[in-house]
Amino acid sequence: MDSKKLAKCELWRLTFSCLVFLCVVPATSKASWMWLGIASLGTANQPNDIPASMDPDPAVQPPTGQSVCSLVPDLANEQRVVCEQRPDTIPVIGAGARLGIVECQRQFREERWNCTIHDQEQNAFGKVLKTASRETAFVYAITSAGVVHAVTKTCSMGNLTDCSCDVSRNGVFNEEGWQWGGCSDNVAYGVKIGKQFVDAAEDTDSKVRNAMNLHNNEVGRQIIQQFMTRQCRCHGVSGSCTVKSCWNTVPDFLVVGDYLKRKYIQSVEVLNRPTKKRLRRKERSMRKVPITMEELVHLERSPNYCVRDLSKGIMGTSGRECNRTSSGGDSCDLLCCGRGYNTQEVRLVERCDCKFIWCCEVKCRVCETVTDVFTCK
Repeated sequence: MDSKKLAKCELWRLTFSCLVFLCVVPATSKASWMWLGIASLGTANQPNDIPASMDPDPAVQPPTGQSVCSLVPDLANEQRVVCEQRPDTIPVIGAGARLGIVECQRQFREERWNCTIHDQEQNAFGKVLKTASRETAFVYAITSAGVVHAVTKTCSMGNLTDCSCDVSRNGVFNEEGWQWGGCSDNVAYGVKIGKQFVDAAEDTDSKVRNAMNLHNNEVGRQIIQQFMTRQCRCHGVSGSCTVKSCWNTVPDFLVVGDYLKRKYIQSVEVLNRPTKKRLRRKERSMRKVPITMEELVHLERSPNYCVRDLSKGIMGTSGRECNRTSSGGDSCDLLCCGRGYNTQEVRLVERCDCKFIWCCEVKCRVCETVTDVFTCK
């Protein structure tokens, strides 16, 4: 399936997801743009994965940007402008949010808070985001980075109407002798759309909370720019490298997630009250040290994720599988919060020791393995 047809399918899928969303979310709820990541979780990642039954009727026109945007409640004015003027970017923004959500779950899969998704809440992460903790800081940064990454890559693939590759430096020779060329990822466009859409959601009554969220959004965007990598290709007769053309590409998103996880651990707690400066460190001895755009910030200490508390969107760790021999966050001691764990014997029957018999048969043994599974009480 070509890219135009794929984009058309994505727009139809988004419309259907929005209708489902309206059926399950109360009209009084305030929706978050991050919900678009949940809406896109069921979409295909590759063109070949799209079943023919999902193709829209070619005789029927796909919904306009205005009609799609009207289905998503509580969009900020600037978000609605992006949605109506560039409707083809909305599925991409959703894919970026999904990219952030999946990476968040990868980074925290072995910890007490494992980046739980609430698919029937008004936003992807439920009530957890109401707490201005370091977990919230990570969520804002990783989803903001995901949007920039997705928009930039889609732009370079030619699947967005308003942008293309960055060829501004093509033909220019570097001091080292190589020449800019090829299709550099247009990260400037990705940052522009990400900033315009994601930052517009910050309209809470708390100026300090707004400043915190905007700061962490910017950290996520700058990480993509900072980690842009150069790829090169040699040109010349018989494999010689008389001319080397180079171009920039966005980093592997796993690298972005690993970096932001380290910044999450080092997140700076800031004063939870208005000040002349946007943000100031809470630690008195460090007040004069400016907060850089490489640091995540939070206002409150993390809540206790050990015990289930639905009023705060906390699922607790009871029933989570743990590792009895580990010394990390997935260990039964840490993950179970001292409550102990249950041991269950699990028998697994599968084919093993398969051999190919000429011609054309495969013979296998049936093997049975017994393993112990440990779950938190």
